[in-house]
Amino acid sequence: MPLSEQVPNPLRQCTPDELRSRTSAKWRGYPPDVLPLWVAEMDVHLAAPVAEALHTAIGRGDTGYATGTGYAEALAPFARERWGWRVRPAHTAVVADIMRGAVELLDLVTEPGDTVVVNSPAYTPFYRFVSRAGRHVTEAPLTPDHRIDPEALARAFRAAERGRTPTGRTAYLLCSPHNPTGTVHTRDELTAVAGLARTYGVRVVSDEIHAPLALPGTPHTPYLSLPGTEDAFALLSASKAWNLAGLKAALAVAGSAAAADLERLPPEVSHGPSHLGVLSHAAAFRHGGPWLDALLAGLDENRALLAELLARHLPPVRHGPHEGTYLAWLDCRGLGLGDDPAAAFLERGRVALVPGAGFGSGGAGHVRLNLATSPEVLEEAVRRMASAVG
Repeated sequence: MPLSEQVPNPLRQCTPDELRSRTSAKWRGYPPDVLPLWVAEMDVHLAAPVAEALHTAIGRGDTGYATGTGYAEALAPFARERWGWRVRPAHTAVVADIMRGAVELLDLVTEPGDTVVVNSPAYTPFYRFVSRAGRHVTEAPLTPDHRIDPEALARAFRAAERGRTPTGRTAYLLCSPHNPTGTVHTRDELTAVAGLARTYGVRVVSDEIHAPLALPGTPHTPYLSLPGTEDAFALLSASKAWNLAGLKAALAVAGSAAAADLERLPPEVSHGPSHLGVLSHAAAFRHGGPWLDALLAGLDENRALLAELLARHLPPVRHGPHEGTYLAWLDCRGLGLGDDPAAAFLERGRVALVPGAGFGSGGAGHVRLNLATSPEVLEEAVRRMASAVG
């Protein structure tokens, strides 16, 4: 029996009352009459192996400081079996979360005032965290169908190269799979990225937090699994795929030529991860495969359902090729709602979505919708969105 059939669809298990009783951001960020499909939290119960690991730790009073390489040792077989990628625990470091890890890695390979390239529209914290770290963000927009544009990337790298000081350096913060578009970059696209990075002397930091969420039919390619990426870094976490954002932990992974750089991480960086976070993330990677497969099947069903609902209720909305993540990027410019359609959906339809403008160039007139919920909630959300247009 396929693994996905051994676990019920996690997206169909939570009752509305259970969800409304939650105290985290998704269900408390708006009034009770608003359907929240905004922040990246899923409407699921914890996977059983994760819940068991947490209950065991709490029962033992095992709530101290994180230590050891258990997280990396759990990721390694998962990465090998799912993606054919060899992760060396000796070339990893535990960090508090993906964005804190990204800032720490960028600090290793750039200086304040240096350029960090991102593909717009890009995950909003890319702009905020990089700018707060004193680096300059340069956009290399995706193509209209949300693919990496090698020419735009080369232009951004050349512009950064011309503006460098004698000691300046450039980095590229890659989002793979991409947030908000749901694009899963192909092996050929990432190979082209690696070639451009070598040509222009750019250090790559690949945010692969959504890697386990490549949907059926589209394989994820780890950036560090490709030739020519030895001086790059990747960041991974179980937080998105197993809904563990409140249990802080992530892994920084170095290519073979970047391992010495990773060793320069300040010791205090290891103080940020939560011990319960490390335990739960390790349990997810080591034992949460069947639950993940059931989730991916459910997300695939919701992906098809969303396309059907939009075609029926909101045909002017364009929904591009959504290959990974549980975040749908909707082009609402055909609805005549201006640059911020999320405001209209919230005010008139009582549905909370993420406004597209915050994702940088190419975001105006778009919204990001979280489809990691029950089909019933998804259907009600689209009906409410349609009512906001009429």
